[in-house]
Amino acid sequence: MKKITLLFLVFINATVFGQTEETKTEKTKLNFFGGFESNSQWYTNDKEREINHPEDPFRSNNYLNLNLNYGRWSAGIQGESYAPNALLNYNPKYDETNVGTWYVNYKSTKLDVTAGYFYEQFGSGLLLRSWEDRSLGINNAIRGGKVTFTPTDNLLFTALYGKHRTGFDVSEGEIYGFNSDINLFKMLKIEGSDLSVGFSYVGRYEKTDVVDPNFDKLTNAFAGRVNFSKNNFYLFSEYNYKSDDAVLYNLDINNDFVKPGSALLLNFGYSKKGFGMDVNFRRTENMSFYSERVPEAYTETLSTSINYNDKMMNFVPSLTKQHHFNLANIYVYQAQAQVLIDPDTGVTKAGEIGGQIDLFYDFKKDTKLGGKFGTKIAVNYSNWNNLKADYVLFPPDYKTEFFGFGKRYFSDFNIEVTKKVSSKASYNFAYINQYYNNRLITGASNVIVKTNIVAIEGDYKFSKGRAAKIALEHMWADTDRKNWAAILVEYNLNTKFSVFASDMYNYGYEHNPSILIDDTTDQFDIHFYNFGGAYKKGSTRIAVNYGRQRGGLVCAGGVCRFVPPSTGLGITLTKSF
Repeated sequence: MKKITLLFLVFINATVFGQTEETKTEKTKLNFFGGFESNSQWYTNDKEREINHPEDPFRSNNYLNLNLNYGRWSAGIQGESYAPNALLNYNPKYDETNVGTWYVNYKSTKLDVTAGYFYEQFGSGLLLRSWEDRSLGINNAIRGGKVTFTPTDNLLFTALYGKHRTGFDVSEGEIYGFNSDINLFKMLKIEGSDLSVGFSYVGRYEKTDVVDPNFDKLTNAFAGRVNFSKNNFYLFSEYNYKSDDAVLYNLDINNDFVKPGSALLLNFGYSKKGFGMDVNFRRTENMSFYSERVPEAYTETLSTSINYNDKMMNFVPSLTKQHHFNLANIYVYQAQAQVLIDPDTGVTKAGEIGGQIDLFYDFKKDTKLGGKFGTKIAVNYSNWNNLKADYVLFPPDYKTEFFGFGKRYFSDFNIEVTKKVSSKASYNFAYINQYYNNRLITGASNVIVKTNIVAIEGDYKFSKGRAAKIALEHMWADTDRKNWAAILVEYNLNTKFSVFASDMYNYGYEHNPSILIDDTTDQFDIHFYNFGGAYKKGSTRIAVNYGRQRGGLVCAGGVCRFVPPSTGLGITLTKSF
């Protein structure tokens, strides 16, 4: 009650301060805006894949967002309906029609105050990030209060308190946060370059039933960062530290297995017209961070809240190329922030170390390699390893080397060439080589997959908004499901209406269950077809598709969720107003 009262007093103070800070220069208008989104699926039987539709074949996720703005005040509410059920493999807590989030906000030139649900990110997000991604079923909004104070253009301070959203409720753990960003060079009026620094604090308070715990109820985490740029060069570095806390072991906490966590991020690059280079390095150790230490178990799905990215405090995405070709997204990497010491499988890991480098070069027009319209080339390489450490199975323990590289998780080398051959036609060619250590990444079957992928994509623009695209792909894999071929055809009839058809064909597998990553019901020598279309008018868009969903990971922005194999009709409707 005291915390709620304190937030109310802060909010009232912001209102008074704001009213004395500015005067009205024109009549204030009431603005209403929002949006609606519906994602529905009708699941059908697929005898070839031995898939039977669920008892309720029609499932739908629906979101209605309404907002009001009056001068410096804003308020909003989001209603959500998962009826008659949520789409397959969404968090089981999304099982009704209810209010998902709401907020009230006051904003002036210096103060920004929010009460209710809000989203926030400190720095790169390695300590704190709350956001919504409906395709992944993520909405870890914080319910509480947030105050952002910007006394000058070069200073920003944020303080917050709240609890994570989980389903239509909130978590038991409490979140405290403070963040500061300071632009030093602008304050000192130093020209020609830019230097800013930042500091963050995040606290997670959760009571525990452990008798005489070797860890505190309050876990403290700190981050410091530096951002520098001069001319065409830029550099960003951030270091994060999480205090001693119980490590998750066999989906529970072990009072004798208590470790700190840390994360180091380094990003630098150089860019000028026609050339660019970007380098990322990251090391994370025991950086899984949730608002509740012990994951919630769902007996009906034999899964836990971690499987649905629920109550996630921080953001640790996979720093790899986000491919737009379908076959390159079969073996996708998930960042390894957690600790795993498994006496049954012998898998041991405490985090990850690695990074990626991007190189871009544009060959000029009217040169031998550039041709009449120029040629663009992009090279990317990413590599991720387990931390080199001395691991002990009984009792569980480990000691890492800070810059030690253990066994390799994943690597991806790719090169893309984009060339425009006329004012209407262009093509894109890609070669991709991947290494995927399934045992270390997922802790499951002892399979290492090596792939080579070639892909070519062509675009042609006709008159009056008409356009066509065709993409051809092939993957050679040395194990698991072996080879794949894929084709995609898209055609825009005009600026409003488009259609597409695609197929992914898996072939070449010789029956040997020991080399499979999963044991899904999907057959081999099988087509994963999909076709549909979309219509857009103004701010309204409706899309319909029918086809087969390959079981596996679906990823967005480096964060993934698992989807089961399915076949059916999908309908998506979006509207903003």
